[in-house]
Amino acid sequence: MEKRLVLTRLREVGIIPVVRVESGEQAIAVAEVIREAGIPILEITLTVTDAVKVIEKLSTRYGDDVLIGAGTVLDHKTANACIDAGAQFVVSPVLNLRTIELCKDRSVAVFPGALTPTEVFSAWEAGADAVKIFPCSAVGGAGYLRTLKAPLPHINLIPTGGVSLSTASDLIAAGAMALGVGSELINMEAIKAGDFETVAVTARSFVAAIYQVRSTEVIK
Repeated sequence: MEKRLVLTRLREVGIIPVVRVESGEQAIAVAEVIREAGIPILEITLTVTDAVKVIEKLSTRYGDDVLIGAGTVLDHKTANACIDAGAQFVVSPVLNLRTIELCKDRSVAVFPGALTPTEVFSAWEAGADAVKIFPCSAVGGAGYLRTLKAPLPHINLIPTGGVSLSTASDLIAAGAMALGVGSELINMEAIKAGDFETVAVTARSFVAAIYQVRSTEVIK
């Protein structure tokens, strides 16, 4: 899928589930649950066992029906391997300029991590398609995001870290392009117990929350 279409879908859906589980088998099981619940996007973190193989397997299985991205990517060589495996976007908790350059050269969306206004602007100026604000909740959540957007309204921001159902609406209203959602959605206790319905219910709740706030904005 072309990068512009990847970015359009990410913006429309508004949720990037961050899959940080213990095994490739769990990641694949979660992927199916999340897709069926209405979120056709997954970020497979490199902390998952055999993450690159998982990305390849999911990319082959779903094609363009589900956007499969790579998360916790710390360098350009790893990014390259993930893209070769089929990753359609690359996410990092840090700002690594060589990773941004590599993704630009390969026409793949890249979301480096940043926190301060200077870091955010540096990432955007280097060619980031959006900037992952991490850890967002630790520095004020929606209030902090709104403060960043005031002088930097043109920069796409993806708050991640501590995003929950109770904060999702405020973050979208504050100007988030999308939300990176980890443990609040990918509940490890439920997954270990084989209770994937809990994950599905939470996923649908996030979808409803995003839809509600964006519908309200349209009406205004």
